[in-house]
Amino acid sequence: MKEIQSCCEIIAKAKNIVVLTGAGISTESGIRDFRSRTGIYKMAPEYILSIDYFQENPKDFFDFAFSNLYHPKALPNKGHQVLAKWEQEGRVNWIITQNIDGLHQKAGSKNVIEFHGTMKTATCLNCGKKYTTEDLSHIKKINENYYVCSACSVGNDTNHLIKPDVVLYGDTGEWFSAEGFEKILTIIGEADCLLVLGTSLNVTPFSAFPQYRNNGIPMIIINKGSTPYDFAPDTFVIRNSIGRTLSEIDHTLSK
Repeated sequence: MKEIQSCCEIIAKAKNIVVLTGAGISTESGIRDFRSRTGIYKMAPEYILSIDYFQENPKDFFDFAFSNLYHPKALPNKGHQVLAKWEQEGRVNWIITQNIDGLHQKAGSKNVIEFHGTMKTATCLNCGKKYTTEDLSHIKKINENYYVCSACSVGNDTNHLIKPDVVLYGDTGEWFSAEGFEKILTIIGEADCLLVLGTSLNVTPFSAFPQYRNNGIPMIIINKGSTPYDFAPDTFVIRNSIGRTLSEIDHTLSK
């Protein structure tokens, strides 16, 4: 396949690959995506993942989150593993992910920016006390108000809700700041290759990041659906399994 050969040549020369990942890399670990025909939004409206819904219906939100967003038993797949291997080899410098499942870190990747946060932890909106989601799942079995912080004493339960450390609609995360964006845009501006995996690049502001690669820097997109960047200059598009494709490239590089 001509595209695979071109990508092998690009990655073989690269010393500062920046990777952008979306739900498509995690579906190969059995995690449901959001916008496909079988995605989460086919069974629930986007509004359920908004900060307003969380504050108005914390119990219902947590029931949904535990069922659909929290996957403690999920394991990294070949795609995650190859990226971790390439980081160790000095090819991949950063992974910037939309995913909240922590699978990149489970695979061994160190330089990971979780742009939309993580489901591994949660924070009291009043006192800032941190909880692990695993701890909350245990508390849930013995206390129906498990999502209310027990460490702070304010008069109203709604003032000390424990919120998962994910970025909801209408919400902002640690990277949604001038400093956060500046760091990410600097990282992308220094890349000698941009590798886009499993994202349609339709959700702002994440979707804007490829615009900040330097002229002439190659971008490789591996995604089963189309993206707004498929016909951009110096762009190579592969519509196939991420794990299979990265494994094939890695096998070629190892020869």
